[in-house]
Amino acid sequence: MRTALGLLFLLALAAIPGSLVPQQSISPVEVNLFLQQHKTLGPIYDKVGLFSVYTSPWFSAIYSLLFISLIGCIIPRVAVYVRAVRAKPPRTPRYLHRMPAYVSTELPAADGQPADDPGQSAAVVDAAEAGLRKRHYRVVRHPDGSVSAERGYLREAGNLLFHVSLVFVLIGVAVVWLWNFRGDSAVVVGNGFANNLAQYDDFKAGPLFRESTLSPFSLKVNSFDVKFETGAVQTGAAREFKANVTVIDKPGDKPRNATIQVNHPLHINGSTVHLVAWGYAPVVTVRDGNGNVAYSGPVIFLPQDGNFTSAGAIKAPDGRPNQFGFEGIFLPSAPADITKSGPQSVFPGLYNPQLFLDAWTGKPGKETGIPESVYTLDTSGLKQIMNPKDKTQPLRFILRPGYEQKLPGGGSIELDGVQRWVKLQVGDSPGVYIAIIAIGCAVLGLCFSLFIRPRRVWARARTTKGSTVFEIAGLDRADARTGLQEDLADLLDEVAKDQNPAKQETP
Repeated sequence: MRTALGLLFLLALAAIPGSLVPQQSISPVEVNLFLQQHKTLGPIYDKVGLFSVYTSPWFSAIYSLLFISLIGCIIPRVAVYVRAVRAKPPRTPRYLHRMPAYVSTELPAADGQPADDPGQSAAVVDAAEAGLRKRHYRVVRHPDGSVSAERGYLREAGNLLFHVSLVFVLIGVAVVWLWNFRGDSAVVVGNGFANNLAQYDDFKAGPLFRESTLSPFSLKVNSFDVKFETGAVQTGAAREFKANVTVIDKPGDKPRNATIQVNHPLHINGSTVHLVAWGYAPVVTVRDGNGNVAYSGPVIFLPQDGNFTSAGAIKAPDGRPNQFGFEGIFLPSAPADITKSGPQSVFPGLYNPQLFLDAWTGKPGKETGIPESVYTLDTSGLKQIMNPKDKTQPLRFILRPGYEQKLPGGGSIELDGVQRWVKLQVGDSPGVYIAIIAIGCAVLGLCFSLFIRPRRVWARARTTKGSTVFEIAGLDRADARTGLQEDLADLLDEVAKDQNPAKQETP
């Protein structure tokens, strides 16, 4: 047990770096930034596994040793507990007055009976046995006429339940880590999503996860309802986010309608779909120098503040003779005077949409197959388009819905409208219910261990100097006498009144 407690404490200490140091599985960008900023400390952290604490060999070793140690604690204690449950309460000690709790009384003889009548002693012990059984004691009658009683067996059962539950908590956490997955995908309203790896923008999974375990569902985001506070108090605060979707649970199934809200996810064949974010996607049309459409459709811009000032990039690599690229800021509600506040939205709702852009151009590049972010523009090989009126300044312009901007040298870009997009997070943690149920059982076992008091009680009636003396003694096995003396006194009074009903007071 001391080993298990030591390992549990060591595991808690080992988990601290996982909260203080950036973790590769959660934020690889922060890990790379840490390595760039700490040229000496970073490589040391990397070698000892501080960037991947929960998958490091030393953390896994502590975890495994704790698992083995807990099992080593449980097996011997189960055997001891089984023997204790099957054993009878111990025989009545000869000198009951030496017990920590002791009460006795001299009982008068019943009417017409001698004071030392053996039948009265048996009747007293019978009454004591009945009173103990009523108090949920396990009672044994001995040949000498005394009784032994014991209760509180569930206390040790609670201890065992607590430790067994800890083992299952460790198993549940291990199952979650080995087989879990979580993926994020930004879906423009009106578009669909199919549950396969190619559809995810970001995907993380445990080492034993297999793509074949993904549920083959698909969904379409039909609409996204959003409401903001427009009153004087908490202006702009969110009041409702709700995505209305059509779901096909598996190929060939009939489509069904569903709703996804914050804290109200959608459950599909074991996978859980959460609504975690949303934003705006300006719908643009880019024409190249030949007048052909080089790109047309919505472009996701990422929110930068609570009023949804959003940043993004528009790419038209298929333009001829030159390709185009744009980067800029989208404001759902631009201020009336942009010169005072700068390009910053004043409200998260879509009241005065404006798109601020810089333009780049260059010869079409070769396809390298190297993935790149859709939210930023790689300007390698591109040249920024300059203002034709002032060749020293880059061309910067503002687009409103329906506006078209002609580009120097040919080409144009038009803002056709604005759509919304939602970020869906799909995940499954197959062992989470094991851990949750185990934690609940551990709490239950702990309650049994804390609040159930194991006690032993002995009762005996003996004839002394022509009278019947009834005595009760008890032992609290939790080393606490609180309440035991009072309980024995209540039992004594109950037996005495049972033997002398005529002397009971009428309320």
